[in-house]
Amino acid sequence: MKKVLFFVAVVAAATMTSCTKDYTCTYDLLGQETVVEYEGLDADEAEAAESACDALGGTWE
Repeated sequence: MKKVLFFVAVVAAATMTSCTKDYTCTYDLLGQETVVEYEGLDADEAEAAESACDALGGTWE
């Protein structure tokens, strides 16, 4: 079962790598709202940026 899920995840990631999107991370830093815009991220880059945004307690859109 784990191998099937892994395979599905790899196929999904491979099909999404050619697509790029724009994203925004909004978080509070020392009482100041900070907005970081990301343009043209592929799926792997977006996942890494989303993890960093989440680590800061931000909102990923």
